[in-house]
Amino acid sequence: MSAKERIQQLRKILERYNYEYYVLDNPSVDDAEYDRLMQELILLENEYPEEQSPLSPSQRVGGQVQTEFKKVAHKRMMLSLANAFNEDDLIDFDRRVREALNVDIVNYVAEMKIDGLGISLNYNKNIISAVTRGDGIEGEDVTANVLTIKSVPAHIDLDGEFEVRGEVFMTKKVFEKLNEERSKNKEPLFANPRNAAAGSIRQLDSSIAASRKLDGFWYYLVNAKDFGIRYHSEALKFCDKLGFKTNPERHLCHGVDEVIAFVQKYTLKRDLLPYEIDGIVIKVDDMSLYDKLGYTAKTPRWAIAYKFPPEEVITKLNDIIFTVGRTGKITPNAVLEAVRVAGSIVRRATLHNEDFIKEKELMIGDYVYLRKAGDVIPEVVRVALDKRDGTQKPFAMIENCPVCEVPLVKKDAMHFCLNPNCGARRIEGMIHFASKNAMDIEGMGEKVVEQFFNQNFFKTIPEIYHLHEHRQEIISLDGWQSKSIDNLLNAIEKSKSNSLERLLFGLGIKEVGVKMAKTLAKKFNDLNGLLNASTEDLLEISDVGPVVASSIRDWFNDENNLQMIEELKKEGLNFQYIKKTQTAANSYFSGKTIVLTGTLNKMGRKEASEILENLGAKVTGSVSRSTDIVLAGLEAGSKLDKARELNIEVIDEETFLNLIK
Repeated sequence: MSAKERIQQLRKILERYNYEYYVLDNPSVDDAEYDRLMQELILLENEYPEEQSPLSPSQRVGGQVQTEFKKVAHKRMMLSLANAFNEDDLIDFDRRVREALNVDIVNYVAEMKIDGLGISLNYNKNIISAVTRGDGIEGEDVTANVLTIKSVPAHIDLDGEFEVRGEVFMTKKVFEKLNEERSKNKEPLFANPRNAAAGSIRQLDSSIAASRKLDGFWYYLVNAKDFGIRYHSEALKFCDKLGFKTNPERHLCHGVDEVIAFVQKYTLKRDLLPYEIDGIVIKVDDMSLYDKLGYTAKTPRWAIAYKFPPEEVITKLNDIIFTVGRTGKITPNAVLEAVRVAGSIVRRATLHNEDFIKEKELMIGDYVYLRKAGDVIPEVVRVALDKRDGTQKPFAMIENCPVCEVPLVKKDAMHFCLNPNCGARRIEGMIHFASKNAMDIEGMGEKVVEQFFNQNFFKTIPEIYHLHEHRQEIISLDGWQSKSIDNLLNAIEKSKSNSLERLLFGLGIKEVGVKMAKTLAKKFNDLNGLLNASTEDLLEISDVGPVVASSIRDWFNDENNLQMIEELKKEGLNFQYIKKTQTAANSYFSGKTIVLTGTLNKMGRKEASEILENLGAKVTGSVSRSTDIVLAGLEAGSKLDKARELNIEVIDEETFLNLIK
């Protein structure tokens, strides 16, 4: 046997052992035999470097270091699922499916909803790419890191394109061990297994991802039809045979009653599983019916995710403290005795406003029921009145700002600090200015802004552009090195060339969100045009009402704001609206209202929307009698039906591409 043949033989043997160990959990050899064969393979590959391959079992310990993750467009959109929160929602879902199909009963597959990171695997014999869900239209290429997951096949015995989707996760046991190690090393702890898995899969050094011992379940064969597979339950078995790890905790349900019984079973059993789940996914088994059932803009009508009722725990309300937002809004916050809820430790929860606290009859020292709204945001539900013992203290709303001590003003249910020089308001304003949807200054997050503000490196937004003057002082601070400060300074310099809409949003003008900022930028083209616009000029814009117009005029009538604009101008910031593509005055789409639906193959819907807006169109989210054109991609759903019902012009992607040429 030649060296090349032995290398191929060893790879097949080791891949089989990996499958037995990591997928079947039933190894046929002991660790010593596995290690002996692996060592032989490594020695042969070192002796014959021309035979080395990134897909070899010897390479699945990582080691590839990247500078960034490149963006990859999904060939087929990765849709989200609509949610069901109780049995009635499941019954309604089943009714809609049966009525659409005109049948009495439907078969469903019920599966675990893994609390991990959605990934799409693409193969043509060998693995081509592993891409995160991202925004559903495009994600990030994390192939090098996913290849370190030993339960993921590096290649499959199948010809042609093959795309399977699933969830990368971290088991509870691995998560606990990882946090123990991080605690010993005085490193920040991960909040829950999902965050740990997501953070691991996005490591630029794949050896770090490999050390985290991630796993994955694969639950949807995207192009099953290409292999003559009609039923989802069959597709999962097909994936099993190809070596993919599918979740055995699934059931083919004959009708909604069996679905509900399955949900009830795992509502009680979820804590006994070795991994985190946050619900049950229910899919119509017959995939040939999917197109008939259709899609909404973001979700398929043939599947739904049942979400478990939020877990409630009892903990002590030790105190109520107050924070100041960039608009001056004062928010009371609960300081809680640390408690684990829905997979993470919670110590704080917002109490919204004075009225909320009074409605809940909260007192400092109370024991309260806590849950996570949508399994994400901690919220205080109610007081455990039976635990009151007389030591509790009544709540009293503060009268002065907790930072600058200026008297507060109450508007409706909210209290505000109206002092424009309040330190807390300034910090929040600069955090907002640097945020992703605003000036997008990478590296200038909340903690960095607070640190530099407290070090007196800057106190106002224009002073951000003088940060280079403090370079040596910053390097002397813990956690800062030449490379990190230079990256930040470069990001600050780069932000000067942003288009006007980013600056408008970053300035924090009340009522001006991301979309409104772009509308204003396109209308006036430069900041001076907006600055000099009257209330009447603003009201002529279709999306601007009296409240928005008044807020904009009030902001530009403030001398402090005008002074800030002058300073930003001196720093060289761009005040012009930058068109991403040439605006065509006589474009077919100019002045028309367009709705996009379905999946586009040649570009993302976000890109198509930008092109249409730059060609003078108005892109909206819903079809109405005022809609002029519906651009329909693949798997277009109810919006397409409504367009036909209203006799609205419908164009496909090919027509759209020809028109924009």
